[in-house]
Amino acid sequence: KMEYGSEGQESYQYNAYQPRLTFDGKRMRSKPIDRKTVDFNSTLACHIRNRRYFDLNDIQQRFGTLSHAAWAKELMPPLSNLSNVISSLPTRFIHQSTNKVKCPVNCVVWTPEGRRLITGSSSGEFTLWNGLSFNFETILQAHDDAIRAMIWCNNDNWMVTGDHGGNIKYWQSNMNNVKIFQAHKEAVRDITFASTDHKFATCSDDKTIRIWDFAQCKEEAVLEGHGWDVKCVSWHPYNSLIVSGSKDNLVKIWDSRSGANISTLHGHKNTIVDVDWNQNGNWILTASSRDQLLKLFDIRTMKELQTFRGHKREVTSLAWHPFHENFFVSGGFDGSLMYWLVGVEDAVGEIPHAHDNSVWDLAWHPVGHILATGSNDHTTKFWCRQRPGDPMEDRYNQGLEQEIEVPEGMALPTNNGNENDEDEQELDIIIGGVDESMQSLPGLLSDPPMENPFREISERQLSMGMPAPSQNMGYNRYPGQYNNNPYGNSQYNNNGTYNSGHSYNGSQGYKY
Repeated sequence: KMEYGSEGQESYQYNAYQPRLTFDGKRMRSKPIDRKTVDFNSTLACHIRNRRYFDLNDIQQRFGTLSHAAWAKELMPPLSNLSNVISSLPTRFIHQSTNKVKCPVNCVVWTPEGRRLITGSSSGEFTLWNGLSFNFETILQAHDDAIRAMIWCNNDNWMVTGDHGGNIKYWQSNMNNVKIFQAHKEAVRDITFASTDHKFATCSDDKTIRIWDFAQCKEEAVLEGHGWDVKCVSWHPYNSLIVSGSKDNLVKIWDSRSGANISTLHGHKNTIVDVDWNQNGNWILTASSRDQLLKLFDIRTMKELQTFRGHKREVTSLAWHPFHENFFVSGGFDGSLMYWLVGVEDAVGEIPHAHDNSVWDLAWHPVGHILATGSNDHTTKFWCRQRPGDPMEDRYNQGLEQEIEVPEGMALPTNNGNENDEDEQELDIIIGGVDESMQSLPGLLSDPPMENPFREISERQLSMGMPAPSQNMGYNRYPGQYNNNPYGNSQYNNNGTYNSGHSYNGSQGYKY
Protein backbone atom coordinates (compact mmCIF):
# COMPACT_ATOMS: atom_id res chain seq x y z
CA LYS A 1 0.00 0.00 0.00
CA MET A 2 1.52 3.39 -1.03
CA GLU A 3 0.56 6.75 0.44
CA TYR A 4 1.79 10.34 -0.06
CA GLY A 5 2.85 12.49 2.88
CA SER A 6 2.22 16.19 3.46
CA GLU A 7 5.35 17.21 1.54
CA GLY A 8 4.64 14.98 -1.41
CA GLN A 9 7.13 12.33 -0.31
CA GLU A 10 6.25 8.71 -0.87
CA SER A 11 5.76 6.56 2.21
CA TYR A 12 5.03 2.84 2.20
CA GLN A 13 2.84 0.92 4.63
CA TYR A 14 2.49 -2.86 4.55
CA ASN A 15 -0.72 -4.62 5.45
CA ALA A 16 0.03 -6.81 8.45
CA TYR A 17 -2.80 -9.20 7.57
CA GLN A 18 -1.52 -9.96 4.08
CA PRO A 19 1.05 -12.80 4.13
CA ARG A 20 4.20 -12.50 2.04
CA LEU A 21 4.46 -15.49 -0.24
CA THR A 22 7.85 -16.98 -1.05
CA PHE A 23 8.77 -19.79 -3.43
CA ASP A 24 10.59 -22.65 -1.68
CA GLY A 25 11.46 -24.53 -4.87
CA LYS A 26 8.26 -26.57 -4.99
CA ARG A 27 5.32 -24.28 -4.16
CA MET A 28 4.45 -20.83 -2.86
CA ARG A 29 4.52 -20.66 0.93
CA SER A 30 3.52 -17.93 3.34
CA LYS A 31 6.36 -18.90 5.67
CA PRO A 32 9.65 -20.13 4.26
CA ILE A 33 11.13 -23.32 5.68
CA ASP A 34 14.88 -23.68 6.08
CA ARG A 35 16.11 -27.18 5.25
CA LYS A 36 19.52 -28.74 5.44
CA THR A 37 20.80 -29.72 2.03
CA VAL A 38 23.75 -31.90 1.15
CA ASP A 39 24.57 -31.09 -2.47
CA PHE A 40 27.12 -33.46 -3.98
CA ASN A 41 27.27 -31.67 -7.35
CA SER A 42 30.12 -29.39 -6.30
CA THR A 43 32.26 -32.36 -5.24
CA LEU A 44 31.58 -34.09 -8.56
CA ALA A 45 32.52 -30.89 -10.39
CA CYS A 46 35.88 -30.89 -8.58
CA HIS A 47 36.31 -34.55 -9.48
CA ILE A 48 35.59 -33.92 -13.18
CA ARG A 49 37.92 -30.93 -13.18
CA ASN A 50 40.83 -32.83 -11.64
CA ARG A 51 40.51 -36.10 -13.53
CA ARG A 52 41.36 -34.33 -16.78
CA TYR A 53 44.90 -33.82 -15.61
CA PHE A 54 45.58 -36.46 -12.95
CA ASP A 55 45.01 -40.13 -12.42
CA LEU A 56 42.11 -40.97 -10.08
CA ASN A 57 44.42 -42.73 -7.63
CA ASP A 58 46.73 -39.70 -7.64
CA ILE A 59 44.12 -36.98 -7.00
CA GLN A 60 44.17 -37.35 -3.23
CA GLN A 61 47.98 -37.08 -3.15
CA ARG A 62 47.89 -33.87 -5.15
CA PHE A 63 44.82 -32.25 -3.62
CA GLY A 64 45.05 -32.64 0.17
CA THR A 65 42.39 -31.15 2.43
CA LEU A 66 43.06 -29.34 5.69
CA SER A 67 40.74 -29.07 8.68
CA HIS A 68 39.47 -25.56 8.01
CA ALA A 69 36.15 -24.30 6.69
CA ALA A 70 37.91 -22.51 3.82
CA TRP A 71 38.75 -25.92 2.34
CA ALA A 72 35.15 -27.17 2.23
CA LYS A 73 34.90 -26.21 -1.45
CA GLU A 74 37.80 -28.59 -2.22
CA LEU A 75 36.02 -31.60 -0.71
CA MET A 76 36.17 -34.49 -3.14
CA PRO A 77 33.69 -37.37 -3.59
CA PRO A 78 34.61 -40.82 -2.24
CA LEU A 79 35.45 -41.92 -5.78
CA SER A 80 38.41 -39.52 -5.75
CA ASN A 81 39.60 -40.56 -2.28
CA LEU A 82 40.08 -44.28 -2.76
CA SER A 83 43.32 -44.16 -0.80
CA ASN A 84 41.76 -42.27 2.13
CA VAL A 85 38.82 -44.24 3.52
CA ILE A 86 38.42 -42.06 6.62
CA SER A 87 37.32 -39.14 4.45
CA SER A 88 34.15 -41.13 3.62
CA LEU A 89 33.09 -41.74 7.23
CA PRO A 90 29.46 -40.51 7.59
CA THR A 91 29.24 -39.57 11.29
CA ARG A 92 27.37 -36.27 10.98
CA PHE A 93 23.61 -36.33 11.51
CA ILE A 94 21.64 -34.46 8.84
CA HIS A 95 17.93 -35.17 9.01
CA GLN A 96 15.29 -37.38 10.56
CA SER A 97 12.23 -38.32 8.50
CA THR A 98 9.04 -39.74 9.99
CA ASN A 99 5.67 -40.59 8.46
CA LYS A 100 2.45 -39.22 9.89
CA VAL A 101 1.31 -42.79 10.58
CA LYS A 102 4.26 -44.08 12.56
CA CYS A 103 5.37 -47.65 11.94
CA PRO A 104 8.71 -49.50 11.80
CA VAL A 105 10.88 -48.94 8.71
CA ASN A 106 12.01 -52.36 7.48
CA CYS A 107 13.76 -51.47 4.19
CA VAL A 108 15.55 -48.46 2.73
CA VAL A 109 16.89 -48.20 -0.83
CA TRP A 110 18.11 -45.31 -3.00
CA THR A 111 16.91 -44.79 -6.52
CA PRO A 112 19.70 -45.55 -9.04
CA GLU A 113 20.38 -41.86 -9.79
CA GLY A 114 20.38 -40.96 -6.07
CA ARG A 115 17.63 -38.34 -6.27
CA ARG A 116 15.25 -40.08 -3.88
CA LEU A 117 15.22 -42.57 -1.03
CA ILE A 118 12.46 -45.20 -0.94
CA THR A 119 11.50 -46.70 2.41
CA GLY A 120 9.32 -49.75 2.98
CA SER A 121 7.40 -49.96 6.24
CA SER A 122 5.57 -52.64 8.19
CA SER A 123 2.27 -51.11 7.01
CA GLY A 124 3.10 -52.01 3.39
CA GLU A 125 3.66 -48.40 2.28
CA PHE A 126 6.35 -46.87 0.09
CA THR A 127 7.54 -43.43 1.19
CA LEU A 128 9.70 -41.32 -1.13
CA TRP A 129 12.07 -38.76 0.41
CA ASN A 130 14.06 -36.17 -1.49
CA GLY A 131 17.74 -37.05 -1.75
CA LEU A 132 19.02 -33.46 -1.45
CA SER A 133 16.76 -31.66 1.03
CA PHE A 134 15.33 -34.89 2.60
CA ASN A 135 11.76 -33.59 2.60
CA PHE A 136 8.69 -35.76 2.00
CA GLU A 137 7.66 -36.26 -1.62
CA THR A 138 4.96 -38.92 -1.84
CA ILE A 139 3.56 -42.06 -0.26
CA LEU A 140 1.70 -45.02 -1.78
CA GLN A 141 0.24 -48.28 -0.58
CA ALA A 142 2.48 -50.86 -2.22
CA HIS A 143 1.68 -54.10 -0.36
CA ASP A 144 -1.09 -55.43 1.82
CA ASP A 145 1.44 -56.92 4.26
CA ALA A 146 4.66 -55.66 5.80
CA ILE A 147 7.45 -55.05 3.27
CA ARG A 148 10.46 -57.27 3.98
CA ALA A 149 12.78 -56.85 0.96
CA MET A 150 13.51 -54.24 -1.71
CA ILE A 151 16.17 -54.27 -4.42
CA TRP A 152 16.92 -52.63 -7.79
CA CYS A 153 18.18 -54.76 -10.66
CA ASN A 154 21.66 -54.10 -12.02
CA ASN A 155 20.43 -52.21 -15.11
CA ASP A 156 18.49 -49.81 -12.81
CA ASN A 157 15.20 -50.23 -14.72
CA TRP A 158 13.22 -52.44 -12.34
CA MET A 159 12.69 -52.72 -8.61
CA VAL A 160 11.54 -55.97 -7.01
CA THR A 161 9.93 -56.10 -3.56
CA GLY A 162 8.71 -58.89 -1.28
CA ASP A 163 6.29 -58.81 1.64
CA HIS A 164 5.42 -60.83 4.72
CA GLY A 165 2.74 -62.75 2.85
CA GLY A 166 5.21 -64.22 0.35
CA ASN A 167 4.23 -61.99 -2.60
CA ILE A 168 6.69 -60.55 -5.14
CA LYS A 169 6.01 -57.34 -7.08
CA TYR A 170 7.75 -55.68 -10.04
CA TRP A 171 8.00 -51.88 -10.11
CA GLN A 172 9.13 -49.46 -12.79
CA SER A 173 11.20 -46.39 -12.00
CA ASN A 174 8.02 -44.25 -11.92
CA MET A 175 6.62 -46.50 -9.15
CA ASN A 176 4.19 -48.22 -11.50
CA ASN A 177 3.39 -51.80 -10.45
CA VAL A 178 3.38 -54.12 -13.46
CA LYS A 179 3.49 -57.64 -11.98
CA ILE A 180 2.56 -59.53 -8.82
CA PHE A 181 2.80 -63.25 -8.04
CA GLN A 182 3.00 -65.62 -5.06
CA ALA A 183 6.60 -66.75 -4.57
CA HIS A 184 6.50 -68.35 -1.12
CA LYS A 185 3.87 -69.53 1.31
CA GLU A 186 5.59 -67.67 4.13
CA ALA A 187 7.38 -64.33 4.49
CA VAL A 188 9.98 -63.31 1.89
CA ARG A 189 13.08 -62.30 3.82
CA ASP A 190 15.54 -61.25 1.09
CA ILE A 191 15.89 -60.83 -2.70
CA THR A 192 19.04 -60.80 -4.83
CA PHE A 193 19.71 -60.40 -8.57
CA ALA A 194 22.17 -62.24 -10.80
CA SER A 195 24.74 -60.15 -12.61
CA THR A 196 22.88 -60.58 -15.91
CA ASP A 197 19.48 -59.57 -14.43
CA HIS A 198 17.84 -62.55 -16.18
CA LYS A 199 17.38 -64.35 -12.87
CA PHE A 200 16.85 -63.48 -9.23
CA ALA A 201 16.69 -65.47 -6.00
CA THR A 202 14.41 -65.18 -2.98
CA CYS A 203 14.62 -66.71 0.49
CA SER A 204 11.83 -67.30 2.96
CA ASP A 205 10.82 -68.63 6.34
CA ASP A 206 9.76 -71.87 4.57
CA LYS A 207 13.46 -72.99 4.72
CA THR A 208 13.95 -72.68 0.96
CA ILE A 209 15.77 -70.51 -1.58
CA ARG A 210 14.02 -70.19 -4.95
CA ILE A 211 15.53 -69.07 -8.25
CA TRP A 212 13.18 -67.28 -10.66
CA ASP A 213 13.25 -66.27 -14.31
CA PHE A 214 12.70 -62.52 -14.24
CA ALA A 215 10.96 -62.14 -17.61
CA GLN A 216 8.62 -65.14 -17.36
CA CYS A 217 8.15 -65.08 -13.54
CA LYS A 218 8.70 -68.84 -13.46
CA GLU A 219 10.42 -70.87 -10.79
CA GLU A 220 13.57 -72.54 -12.10
CA ALA A 221 15.07 -74.18 -9.01
CA VAL A 222 14.47 -74.73 -5.32
CA LEU A 223 17.53 -74.87 -3.06
CA GLU A 224 16.86 -76.94 0.04
CA GLY A 225 19.33 -77.73 2.78
CA HIS A 226 18.79 -75.30 5.62
CA GLY A 227 17.11 -76.67 8.70
CA TRP A 228 15.33 -73.47 9.70
CA ASP A 229 14.17 -70.10 8.37
CA VAL A 230 16.46 -68.63 5.70
CA LYS A 231 17.01 -64.98 6.66
CA CYS A 232 19.32 -63.64 3.95
CA VAL A 233 20.65 -64.43 0.48
CA SER A 234 23.16 -62.77 -1.87
CA TRP A 235 24.22 -63.51 -5.46
CA HIS A 236 27.88 -63.35 -6.49
CA PRO A 237 28.82 -60.11 -8.34
CA TYR A 238 29.76 -61.94 -11.55
CA ASN A 239 29.66 -65.75 -11.00
CA SER A 240 26.83 -68.26 -10.54
CA LEU A 241 27.31 -68.57 -6.79
CA ILE A 242 24.71 -67.85 -4.12
CA VAL A 243 25.39 -67.46 -0.41
CA SER A 244 22.65 -67.76 2.19
CA GLY A 245 22.33 -67.45 5.95
CA SER A 246 19.78 -69.13 8.14
CA LYS A 247 18.38 -69.42 11.62
CA ASP A 248 20.22 -72.74 11.92
CA ASN A 249 23.50 -70.77 12.40
CA LEU A 250 24.91 -71.94 9.02
CA VAL A 251 26.22 -70.06 5.99
CA LYS A 252 25.83 -72.08 2.79
CA ILE A 253 27.28 -71.50 -0.70
CA TRP A 254 25.22 -72.80 -3.64
CA ASP A 255 25.73 -73.38 -7.36
CA SER A 256 22.79 -71.63 -9.03
CA ARG A 257 23.04 -73.78 -12.20
CA SER A 258 22.93 -77.21 -10.60
CA GLY A 259 21.34 -76.25 -7.29
CA ALA A 260 24.01 -78.11 -5.35
CA ASN A 261 25.36 -77.05 -1.97
CA ILE A 262 29.06 -76.41 -2.59
CA SER A 263 30.22 -75.58 0.92
CA THR A 264 28.98 -74.77 4.41
CA LEU A 265 30.68 -72.30 6.74
CA HIS A 266 30.47 -73.02 10.47
CA GLY A 267 31.56 -69.78 12.10
CA HIS A 268 28.62 -68.46 14.10
CA LYS A 269 26.74 -69.78 17.08
CA ASN A 270 23.43 -68.05 16.43
CA THR A 271 21.07 -66.82 13.70
CA ILE A 272 22.69 -65.37 10.56
CA VAL A 273 20.77 -62.14 9.96
CA ASP A 274 22.69 -60.75 6.96
CA VAL A 275 25.26 -61.81 4.35
CA ASP A 276 26.81 -59.85 1.51
CA TRP A 277 29.46 -60.38 -1.16
CA ASN A 278 32.27 -57.91 -1.53
CA GLN A 279 32.86 -56.15 -4.84
CA ASN A 280 36.01 -58.20 -5.44
CA GLY A 281 33.96 -61.43 -5.40
CA ASN A 282 36.34 -63.14 -2.95
CA TRP A 283 34.99 -62.04 0.43
CA ILE A 284 31.76 -62.93 2.20
CA LEU A 285 30.69 -60.76 5.13
CA THR A 286 28.28 -62.30 7.62
CA ALA A 287 26.47 -60.90 10.64
CA SER A 288 25.05 -62.94 13.50
CA SER A 289 22.49 -61.74 16.00
CA ARG A 290 23.04 -63.16 19.46
CA ASP A 291 26.82 -63.67 19.36
CA GLN A 292 27.22 -59.95 18.39
CA LEU A 293 29.90 -60.74 15.80
CA LEU A 294 30.67 -59.99 12.17
CA LYS A 295 32.90 -62.40 10.27
CA LEU A 296 34.77 -62.12 6.98
CA PHE A 297 35.38 -65.28 4.93
CA ASP A 298 37.57 -65.84 1.87
CA ILE A 299 36.00 -68.28 -0.59
CA ARG A 300 39.37 -69.03 -2.20
CA THR A 301 40.53 -70.82 0.95
CA MET A 302 37.11 -71.26 2.63
CA LYS A 303 38.61 -69.87 5.81
CA GLU A 304 37.75 -67.05 8.14
CA LEU A 305 39.85 -63.92 7.58
CA GLN A 306 38.76 -61.68 10.43
CA THR A 307 36.21 -61.35 13.23
CA PHE A 308 34.84 -57.92 14.13
CA ARG A 309 33.84 -57.39 17.77
CA GLY A 310 32.39 -54.24 19.20
CA HIS A 311 28.59 -54.38 19.25
CA LYS A 312 27.09 -54.55 22.74
CA ARG A 313 23.81 -56.04 21.48
CA GLU A 314 22.73 -58.16 18.53
CA VAL A 315 23.93 -57.20 15.04
CA THR A 316 20.95 -56.58 12.76
CA SER A 317 22.30 -55.23 9.43
CA LEU A 318 25.41 -54.52 7.38
CA ALA A 319 26.37 -52.84 4.09
CA TRP A 320 29.60 -52.55 2.06
CA HIS A 321 30.63 -49.12 0.82
CA PRO A 322 30.04 -48.72 -2.95
CA PHE A 323 33.60 -47.53 -3.70
CA HIS A 324 35.91 -48.47 -0.81
CA GLU A 325 36.48 -52.18 -1.06
CA ASN A 326 37.55 -52.71 2.56
CA PHE A 327 35.03 -50.42 4.28
CA PHE A 328 31.57 -51.35 5.62
CA VAL A 329 29.01 -50.30 8.22
CA SER A 330 26.91 -52.36 10.62
CA GLY A 331 23.80 -51.62 12.67
CA GLY A 332 22.86 -53.02 16.06
CA PHE A 333 19.75 -53.96 17.99
CA ASP A 334 20.44 -51.09 20.42
CA GLY A 335 20.34 -48.51 17.59
CA SER A 336 24.11 -48.12 17.24
CA LEU A 337 26.11 -47.69 14.03
CA MET A 338 29.70 -48.91 13.70
CA TYR A 339 32.14 -48.39 10.82
CA TRP A 340 34.81 -51.01 10.11
CA LEU A 341 37.94 -51.43 8.01
CA VAL A 342 39.18 -54.83 6.91
CA GLY A 343 42.50 -55.43 8.65
CA VAL A 344 41.73 -53.11 11.56
CA GLU A 345 40.63 -54.81 14.77
CA ASP A 346 38.56 -52.00 16.31
CA ALA A 347 35.85 -49.91 14.71
CA VAL A 348 37.11 -46.74 13.01
CA GLY A 349 33.87 -44.91 13.79
CA GLU A 350 30.88 -45.36 16.07
CA ILE A 351 27.56 -43.63 16.75
CA PRO A 352 26.34 -45.30 19.97
CA HIS A 353 22.77 -43.98 19.96
CA ALA A 354 21.99 -43.33 16.30
CA HIS A 355 18.47 -44.72 16.80
CA ASP A 356 16.29 -45.44 19.80
CA ASN A 357 15.68 -49.00 18.63
CA SER A 358 17.11 -51.64 16.32
CA VAL A 359 18.51 -50.63 12.92
CA TRP A 360 16.76 -52.86 10.35
CA ASP A 361 18.39 -51.67 7.13
CA LEU A 362 21.30 -49.59 5.79
CA ALA A 363 21.69 -48.01 2.35
CA TRP A 364 24.62 -46.05 0.91
CA HIS A 365 23.97 -43.25 -1.56
CA PRO A 366 25.21 -44.16 -5.07
CA VAL A 367 27.88 -41.44 -4.73
CA GLY A 368 28.92 -42.89 -1.35
CA HIS A 369 28.77 -39.69 0.72
CA ILE A 370 25.46 -40.29 2.57
CA LEU A 371 24.22 -43.22 4.62
CA ALA A 372 20.47 -43.80 5.14
CA THR A 373 19.25 -45.94 8.04
CA GLY A 374 15.81 -47.40 8.73
CA SER A 375 14.89 -48.37 12.25
CA ASN A 376 12.27 -49.94 14.46
CA ASP A 377 11.82 -46.54 16.16
CA HIS A 378 9.65 -45.48 13.15
CA THR A 379 12.27 -43.08 11.76
CA THR A 380 14.58 -42.82 8.76
CA LYS A 381 17.81 -40.93 9.39
CA PHE A 382 20.44 -39.53 7.05
CA TRP A 383 24.15 -39.29 7.87
CA CYS A 384 26.90 -37.54 5.90
CA ARG A 385 30.62 -36.86 6.05
CA GLN A 386 32.11 -34.15 8.24
CA ARG A 387 33.22 -31.14 6.23
CA PRO A 388 36.63 -29.57 6.92
CA GLY A 389 36.40 -27.45 10.07
CA ASP A 390 33.03 -28.82 11.24
CA PRO A 391 32.74 -29.16 15.04
CA MET A 392 31.32 -32.41 16.40
CA GLU A 393 28.75 -30.76 18.62
CA ASP A 394 25.52 -32.65 17.89
CA ARG A 395 23.95 -34.97 20.44
CA TYR A 396 25.13 -38.06 18.59
CA ASN A 397 28.81 -37.12 19.10
CA GLN A 398 28.71 -35.77 22.65
CA GLY A 399 31.68 -36.82 24.71
CA LEU A 400 33.70 -38.00 21.71
CA GLU A 401 35.88 -34.87 21.59
CA GLN A 402 37.52 -35.77 24.88
CA GLU A 403 38.67 -39.09 23.43
CA ILE A 404 40.55 -37.43 20.58
CA GLU A 405 44.28 -37.18 21.21
CA VAL A 406 45.78 -34.03 19.75
CA PRO A 407 49.24 -34.67 18.28
CA GLU A 408 52.19 -32.84 19.76
CA GLY A 409 52.67 -29.39 18.24
CA MET A 410 49.07 -29.13 17.07
CA ALA A 411 46.82 -26.48 18.65
CA LEU A 412 43.05 -26.30 18.52
CA PRO A 413 41.49 -22.84 17.88
CA THR A 414 39.73 -21.25 20.85
CA ASN A 415 37.71 -18.08 21.37
CA ASN A 416 39.10 -17.15 24.81
CA GLY A 417 35.81 -17.93 26.54
CA ASN A 418 33.74 -15.59 24.38
CA GLU A 419 31.27 -17.80 22.51
CA ASN A 420 28.96 -15.09 21.17
CA ASP A 421 31.32 -12.50 19.73
CA GLU A 422 32.83 -13.91 16.56
CA ASP A 423 34.50 -10.63 15.66
CA GLU A 424 36.96 -10.92 18.54
CA GLN A 425 38.01 -14.41 17.50
CA GLU A 426 41.00 -14.22 15.16
CA LEU A 427 43.19 -16.96 13.79
CA ASP A 428 45.85 -17.44 11.17
CA ILE A 429 44.92 -18.61 7.71
CA ILE A 430 45.81 -22.28 7.34
CA ILE A 431 46.88 -23.01 3.78
CA GLY A 432 49.07 -25.99 2.98
CA GLY A 433 51.52 -25.83 5.90
CA VAL A 434 51.81 -22.04 5.93
CA ASP A 435 52.18 -21.94 9.70
CA GLU A 436 55.05 -24.10 10.91
CA SER A 437 53.43 -24.57 14.34
CA MET A 438 50.34 -26.29 12.85
CA GLN A 439 50.14 -29.80 11.41
CA SER A 440 47.57 -31.42 9.21
CA LEU A 441 45.11 -33.94 10.62
CA PRO A 442 45.94 -37.66 10.34
CA GLY A 443 45.09 -38.93 6.90
CA LEU A 444 45.17 -35.44 5.35
CA LEU A 445 48.12 -34.07 3.45
CA SER A 446 49.96 -30.78 3.68
CA ASP A 447 52.67 -29.01 1.74
CA PRO A 448 56.22 -28.51 3.04
CA PRO A 449 56.58 -25.75 5.67
CA MET A 450 57.08 -22.25 4.32
CA GLU A 451 57.11 -18.72 5.62
CA ASN A 452 53.65 -17.28 6.29
CA PRO A 453 53.07 -14.36 3.88
CA PHE A 454 49.69 -13.50 5.38
CA ARG A 455 48.58 -11.49 8.38
CA GLU A 456 45.73 -12.28 10.75
CA ILE A 457 42.20 -12.25 9.42
CA SER A 458 38.90 -12.80 11.23
CA GLU A 459 36.92 -16.01 10.88
CA ARG A 460 33.83 -14.08 9.76
CA GLN A 461 35.76 -12.66 6.80
CA LEU A 462 36.81 -16.18 5.84
CA SER A 463 33.20 -17.42 5.97
CA MET A 464 32.14 -14.49 3.74
CA GLY A 465 34.66 -15.57 1.12
CA MET A 466 36.83 -12.43 1.41
CA PRO A 467 40.33 -12.93 -0.02
CA ALA A 468 43.30 -12.83 2.29
CA PRO A 469 45.12 -9.44 2.09
CA SER A 470 48.67 -9.53 0.88
CA GLN A 471 51.60 -7.57 2.30
CA ASN A 472 51.70 -5.11 -0.56
CA MET A 473 48.24 -3.90 0.42
CA GLY A 474 49.52 -2.75 3.80
CA TYR A 475 46.50 -4.14 5.69
CA ASN A 476 46.28 -3.16 9.36
CA ARG A 477 44.30 -4.88 12.10
CA TYR A 478 42.36 -1.71 12.81
CA PRO A 479 39.40 -1.29 10.43
CA GLY A 480 39.27 1.76 8.27
CA GLN A 481 42.98 2.30 7.68
CA TYR A 482 44.98 1.19 4.62
CA ASN A 483 48.56 2.23 3.97
CA ASN A 484 50.58 2.11 0.77
CA ASN A 485 47.55 1.69 -1.42
CA PRO A 486 48.87 0.15 -4.67
CA TYR A 487 45.96 1.59 -6.67
CA GLY A 488 46.75 5.24 -5.99
CA ASN A 489 48.14 7.81 -3.58
CA SER A 490 44.88 8.44 -1.71
CA GLN A 491 44.75 7.38 1.93
CA TYR A 492 41.74 6.71 4.09
CA ASN A 493 42.17 7.73 7.71
CA ASN A 494 40.14 6.99 10.79
CA ASN A 495 38.55 10.47 10.74
CA GLY A 496 37.00 9.79 7.33
CA THR A 497 39.25 12.14 5.28
CA TYR A 498 40.82 11.25 1.94
CA ASN A 499 43.93 12.84 0.44
CA SER A 500 41.76 14.08 -2.41
CA GLY A 501 40.08 16.47 -0.02
CA HIS A 502 36.74 14.71 0.26
CA SER A 503 35.43 14.24 3.79
CA TYR A 504 32.29 12.83 5.25
CA ASN A 505 30.31 14.30 8.11
CA GLY A 506 27.62 12.07 9.56
CA SER A 507 25.18 14.96 10.14
CA GLN A 508 25.73 17.10 7.02
CA GLY A 509 26.75 14.60 4.38
CA TYR A 510 29.77 14.82 2.06
CA LYS A 511 31.95 17.95 1.90
CA TYR A 512 34.01 18.93 -1.12
